Formats: sequence, structure tokens, C-alpha cells
Amino acid sequence: MKKFHIGFFEHRKIYFAISIGIMLVGLIFNFIYGTQLDIKFTGGAVLRYSYTGTIDQEDVQRIVQQTTDKPVTVTISKDVKKTGSTGQNNVSLAFAGTESLSLEKQQAVAADLAKEYPNANFTVVESNSINPVMGRDFLLKCIISIVIAFLLLIIYIALRFKKIGGASAGTMAIIALLHDVLMVYFTFIIFRMPLNDNFIAVVLTILGYSLNDTIIIYDRIRENRRLMGPKTEYSVLVDTSINQTFTRSVYTASCTFLSIATVFVVGAVFGLDTVKTFALPMMVGIVTGCYSSVCIAGPLYVMWQNHKAKQRLENAPAKKSKK
Repeated sequence: MKKFHIGFFEHRKIYFAISIGIMLVGLIFNFIYGTQLDIKFTGGAVLRYSYTGTIDQEDVQRIVQQTTDKPVTVTISKDVKKTGSTGQNNVSLAFAGTESLSLEKQQAVAADLAKEYPNANFTVVESNSINPVMGRDFLLKCIISIVIAFLLLIIYIALRFKKIGGASAGTMAIIALLHDVLMVYFTFIIFRMPLNDNFIAVVLTILGYSLNDTIIIYDRIRENRRLMGPKTEYSVLVDTSINQTFTRSVYTASCTFLSIATVFVVGAVFGLDTVKTFALPMMVGIVTGCYSSVCIAGPLYVMWQNHKAKQRLENAPAKKSKK
């Protein structure tokens, strides 16, 4: 019986085309809708009310914008039910900008909402503002943390995998990680979710998850290089190594995906927007992290090693002629 084998390097153009196609779709959405930043990054004000009964999100947005003359993002959620209770309904009003919402405006918003929904019993739960300078500083620190993570990862891979071209292995792994970061970013864009601290948390989590998968493949490449000999073609070496770890990669990704999917369902059932905006990009990141480790990093590594081998062959006659 013939052993199951996938030619990852042979079909690399298909894998690259899939990734490029998804990125193009993301770019189109980015061009149409733009990039939304949460007020944690831009600064602004947040009002949160509890209420009873039902309200319409678009209707609330219209009323608040007419009252404040400011664009507002309205989010309706429900607290997790406690024993013997029905859970509390909440509506959050987020105002991006450099100016905080005055007390008079807050009172006017509450009055207009109460006028439109007299039986809703709106009660202020939270009222705070974020300085735009603090928001920019927070965004800058988040970006710096991602850059530092990339640098440390490439140094680690370069040192650990010297025998199989540490620097090139590290570079291809980072390219695969950038692929994952872009996929997570486009998930936020396509689903119209503002970039917030959840985005940074998802990116840093996926960096570690995806890199772990890539390192396992690199470990097998290093081991197979010793077993199969230095004359084995890189395409054969890498395809063999990926196929040997493929089942493990898929099983690990599937189990993690199902766990995060459960979290997403719980967030959707109870209206926990913060949980949903973390779980959904994580689900995408887990899939793309497995995909990039198997279908992107490996073929790119082979292409680079073949390129270096070709250069060595081209330079060899020139060295002899100089002698």
C-alpha cells in the first residue's frame, strides 16, 4: 500500500495563489471601509448604560448622533446570567476624538434615550474618557512589542538551526508569521471590528502558536538531513519532513480551533463582544498559522536554498578561472 504523500513544494504556486487571493480580498475591504481604530488607540469617551426590555441599535445610534453631533459606535450586550437572574442588558456608546463628552451632553443623551424608550430604565454603569496622547502611546508600545517579538524569534531560529541555514530558516519563518499577522488584520477589517488590544493579544498569541508548528517542521528537517545525507535535494527533504509532521499539525490545529470555537459560541450566546472579537480572529489565526507553517514556510525555504545552490554553481567556474 502506497504511503500518503503530499508534494508541498510541487504545489507551492497553488498555496501562494490562495494566500495572495485572500490578501487581495482583504485589501479591497480595507480600501472600501478603511481601518477602524478603537478609542483605546485614538482616544475618546465611553458611556455604558444598563436597560430593560429591548432597544434597536440603529435607532439608538441615530438618537445619540443627533444629540451629540458626533459619530458614535453603539454596542449592545448582555451580562452572563447569574443563578436566579436573567442577566443585565447593556448598551455602550463609544465616541472617538480628542474631546471628552461634557456632563451636559451625557445628561442630554440619557434624556433623549429615556424619551424614546420610556420603559427601558436607562442607568449609567460606566462613564470614562481616554486621552488621545495616551491612546497613541499605547498603540506605539503595542507595535514595539510585536517588532521585538519578531526580532527575538528570528534570532532564536537562526541560533537553533545553524546546521540547516539558520538565518534563511529564520527569515522564511518570519515571512510566514507576517502572513499570519496580515490574515488576522484582514479578519478585523472584513468583519468591521475596530483594532483594539484584542488585536495585539491575538497577534502575539498566533506568533507563538504558528512558530511552534514551524519549529517542529524545522526540527524534522534537521534530523532528516542527518539521516538522508547532504546530497538529498531540498525539495525531497522538506516535503518528507512536512509529511511526517502533517498529521500532528492538523490534529493540534483542529483541537485548538474547536476550543476557541466553543469560546466564540459562548461569547455569541451571551453577547460578550470582547470575547467574540478575540475568539473570531484567533480561529482564523489558528487555521492560517497551521497553513503557513506547512504550505508557506517550507516551500519558501526550499526556494531560497535552491537559489543559493544555483548561485554557488554559477560562481564556481569564475573562481577557478581566477586561479
